[in-house]
Amino acid sequence: MSLYDDAVLVLKGYEGQDELRQAYLDHLEAHPDGMWKACEAGHVTASALVIDPERGRVLLTLHRKLRMWLQMGGHCEPGDASLAAAALREATEESGVPGLTLLPGGPVRLDRHPIPAPCHWHYDVQYAALAPAGAAHAISDESLDLRWFPYGEVADVADESVVRLLEAARARL
Repeated sequence: MSLYDDAVLVLKGYEGQDELRQAYLDHLEAHPDGMWKACEAGHVTASALVIDPERGRVLLTLHRKLRMWLQMGGHCEPGDASLAAAALREATEESGVPGLTLLPGGPVRLDRHPIPAPCHWHYDVQYAALAPAGAAHAISDESLDLRWFPYGEVADVADESVVRLLEAARARL
């Protein structure tokens, strides 16, 4: 199965955010290249919020270009077998944490946000990844910083999209 086909199946099976979910599906139907960064009308991305539920905290990255505290994530790559695999790959690469596992049940949220030209939109499919006990992280080239934040501090450092993702992930837990 292609990554495009997987994305369509994942989105069709996603419950909630009906209008936004349909916008994702409409985008993919109109843009067969909508999984890739080269699609200037916008493209699907995959991300994962790294969670340590035992300690009540999340690992956020201070994004090098955007200079914002965000979950790990990014563009899909040709070697990604699925959206879930892309999200897990991005989370592992950007956090440096081995042994992450995605929270069962598929994506926890969708978040479409504008990005600078030449592209116009990221259609982000957001997962949650559980950190193993005693997880040690390592900063990547894409980050200025990488830090654990208690659930209660996320709203103080991150934007509303990250706060909504945390709420959705905690509800799934």
